[in-house]
Amino acid sequence: MARRERADKAFNATRALNLPDKEVKLVLKHLLKLFDNNWEPIEAEDYRALIDAYFELKEDKGKDGCENAVVEHGESSSLPRRLSLRGQEDQVSSTKGSASQVSSPKENAKRKRVWENAVVEHGESCRLPKQLCLRDPEDRASSTKGSASQVSSPKENKKRIVSLQQGVTFLNKRDSSSSGCSNSCKKPEQQPVTCEKKRSIQIISDITKGTENVQISLVDATGKKQLPKFTYMRDNIIYQAAYVHISLARLADEDCCSGCSGDCLSVPIPCACAQETNGEFAYTAEGQLREEFLKACMSMKLEPQEDHFVYCLVCPLERSKPEKCKGHMVRKFIKECWRKCGCNMQCGNRVVQRGITCKLQVFWTREGKGWGVKTLQDLPKGTFVCEYVGEILTNTELFERNSKASGDERHTYPVTLDADWGSEKILKDEEALCLDATFCGNVARFINHRCFDASLIDIPVEVETPDRHYYHLALFTTRDVKASEELTWDYGLDFNDHEHPIKAFKCSCGSKFCRDQKRPAVQVSL
Repeated sequence: MARRERADKAFNATRALNLPDKEVKLVLKHLLKLFDNNWEPIEAEDYRALIDAYFELKEDKGKDGCENAVVEHGESSSLPRRLSLRGQEDQVSSTKGSASQVSSPKENAKRKRVWENAVVEHGESCRLPKQLCLRDPEDRASSTKGSASQVSSPKENKKRIVSLQQGVTFLNKRDSSSSGCSNSCKKPEQQPVTCEKKRSIQIISDITKGTENVQISLVDATGKKQLPKFTYMRDNIIYQAAYVHISLARLADEDCCSGCSGDCLSVPIPCACAQETNGEFAYTAEGQLREEFLKACMSMKLEPQEDHFVYCLVCPLERSKPEKCKGHMVRKFIKECWRKCGCNMQCGNRVVQRGITCKLQVFWTREGKGWGVKTLQDLPKGTFVCEYVGEILTNTELFERNSKASGDERHTYPVTLDADWGSEKILKDEEALCLDATFCGNVARFINHRCFDASLIDIPVEVETPDRHYYHLALFTTRDVKASEELTWDYGLDFNDHEHPIKAFKCSCGSKFCRDQKRPAVQVSL
């Protein structure tokens, strides 16, 4: 098989995990040099050696303070320092003119690799190296023209120990309780081989189970964390008592654009669906938010004024105690075209309902924040990333769910759908809704909180119903975001509100504008 064809197959395997080709290419070059251009150990176990080497390199880069720098911030000429290789076996050199190389049973036994299974949820498992004893490609006896094969002496082998910077075996620092590799890797008459116990890198290639437009991978490079247990859902779903009435009869003709065709953004005069955003569409032709609209949404959230709030006569959040409503922010809505409109699904005013198109990855953060989400591609300002999906609960159901939960259970922070509560004086319980992604949700449940200067902003979007007791909560970028950067959004937490259904955690966002700076930061996992 040609070298180019083999390289293409390797890249196809790593693209399934959304690994950048540029970074993989660097690791692949190192491995080919290490294995003396022998592709077999690289292709074994569905390119497990290549994938392991990539994540080991990323991890060591992170520990040195340049977590995301591999290629895009300058190529590194060395592989991780923890990756080590020691020359450990004699090899018979092929004599020029001889037919082939013959290994003794004893030598074959020394080349045996032991594998263990890394258990991964959702029905996927990865077979990872438990112990790898790799041969130094330069550790060979020189061949003599016309003579029989020569065997390296133990004394020569001792000199051929490759440094930690040069070698690659995908192994951890040796545990003090481990005595090294198996006997098959040792030879009494030469330097003992030191192998180290390998932790299992946990990988799920697609947590969405094929429900999204793109695959979203999950990677735990530490190999020590319990994988999250939840049901992935692409769309919100009613838990039990929530009232969400979706029907075409409730959509008045003046609230849709039945006379449109094709793409509504292509016509000079905006259609009826743009009335909500003052007669202009919220989106540009490229699918991003218009600068003016995004700026207005950010200003309202970051610098709210008194006239941005409305107050319930009987607040659903305060019914259990004799307190006045603390106020609900009147949010700017986006209204997208829907079923009753005449345009097609590629209309520029149907962004959120088409679903996720960005390449995302769930990963275990190093700052003590638990799981997080990063983008695997550059995202321009105003790009739609995903919506927050979960079970649609009433506030009473949320309170009861939290009351029954044990202290050890971890909950994602619920989202209250209160952007239009002020339009009615009194709301029934089944109309005061929230989203809870603890047990069922999408990738947004892993996005961490950051005070004030987060890279995402949440904006309410009306799609299938004019009844704003229920709406979609979409997340858009507030600035240009680089590939491999973690995505964050401001949950809007009041860290002094001790009466919230779920107590505010101690913030570890790291922002200089953190609203919880007076409290010591602790590790949290949302």
